[in-house]
Amino acid sequence: MKILIAGAGEVGSHLAKLLSREAQDVVVVDRDAARLDVLDSKFNLLTVCGSPTSFSILNEANAGKCDLFVAVTPFETDNVTACAIAKSLGAKKTVARVDNFEYMKDKHRDFFRSHGVDSVIYPEYHAAVEIMTALNKTWTRHWFEMWNGELILIGVKLRANASIVGMKLREFGASSRNFHVSAIRRRHDTIIPNGEDVIKEGDIVYFMTRREHVDELRNLCGKTETEVKNVMILGGGRIASGLCTMTAGKYNVKIINDDADACMKIAEFCPDADVVCGDGRDNDLLIDEGIGNFDAFLALSDSSESNILACLTAKEFGVKKTIAEVENIQYIGEAEALNIGTIVNKKLLAAGAIFQQLLDQDASNSKCMALADAEVAEIEVKEGSKITRAAVKDLKLSHDMTIAGLIRDGKGQLVGGQTVIRGGDRVVVFCLTGAIHKFEKLFN
Repeated sequence: MKILIAGAGEVGSHLAKLLSREAQDVVVVDRDAARLDVLDSKFNLLTVCGSPTSFSILNEANAGKCDLFVAVTPFETDNVTACAIAKSLGAKKTVARVDNFEYMKDKHRDFFRSHGVDSVIYPEYHAAVEIMTALNKTWTRHWFEMWNGELILIGVKLRANASIVGMKLREFGASSRNFHVSAIRRRHDTIIPNGEDVIKEGDIVYFMTRREHVDELRNLCGKTETEVKNVMILGGGRIASGLCTMTAGKYNVKIINDDADACMKIAEFCPDADVVCGDGRDNDLLIDEGIGNFDAFLALSDSSESNILACLTAKEFGVKKTIAEVENIQYIGEAEALNIGTIVNKKLLAAGAIFQQLLDQDASNSKCMALADAEVAEIEVKEGSKITRAAVKDLKLSHDMTIAGLIRDGKGQLVGGQTVIRGGDRVVVFCLTGAIHKFEKLFN
């Protein structure tokens, strides 16, 4: 598949890295030659230096022949313009990064399509949605619904009180067939496990299950659900503003920001929130503002380091649910090993949304999640494809991937060794980064 990325900033560069690992035909366009040189030297892709809104540059990059055109420059007007030009040249599908929550509404889709933009993506919007889910499911690290909740992938960090700690997956599978252990995140590594792997304290384990078994899984993991009413937020950027708008009075929100001008803007956009101008890293200020009375603490400042430390501090004050925005991907492994709760990364969330476009599924019913070194996706099985020719145990699948579940006739079911996959099934795949392209060959 030929993919053209306009913009070599943080999101564009990260996406280019992921897609080049998937053995896709990737071209990156940007005005900054230095950024392109870095990508050229590290990854298997092509680069074109020039304006993404130039007809001649996009022609040089063969935008008219690309299967997917992704515009992720820092400027939404450039992104929409670039998509419009690419579409006029013949690009099959276009995606534009925008910077306005309003543009994500379904009622505006026709407007963007009429201007050559098939889909829009706003990383801060996806981060806000992820945070809303985390506040609703406080006992999980990840909550990932497929096909309107027919299947649910749940990531849980296990403590010593979890009854399944110390068990081999073979033993766990024999005692409970309502769950499929799809992956284990252990320190810096993601493991696609086999029956001999042992579940350890501190692991983040990803379970595929159905909604009716969620309570059973929570009990097995030794977790309890916390109702969130009072939320304290450190930082008042776009994610915080969007979250306040989306939750609209559901929570009692207090926002702490150290910039007086920013506080005035926050108060305007979030009229229901209590805005405090001060340094959220100051423990005395946190005590004065009653941090111990809050159910959740969200660290959403521009500094990953400050967010990690702030969540550790909030935990010490007794806050049960903490969420940190960690934009430095290299910090994620260390952050997950600490007691800071849920970690949100805009680049990974944006990459997941764009992977969904890559896999060409119905985004209203299926989603794609990208972790630091693993991916989850839903892929439709073609009639007569290789994967339908034998039971799963006889397919000799690569060790860096697993089939966690499938949707058949609108109903979800877990996948075991005896499962025979049929044409028309939507299969949920969990694999290490760089393995999806191997899997797609089995489906076509």
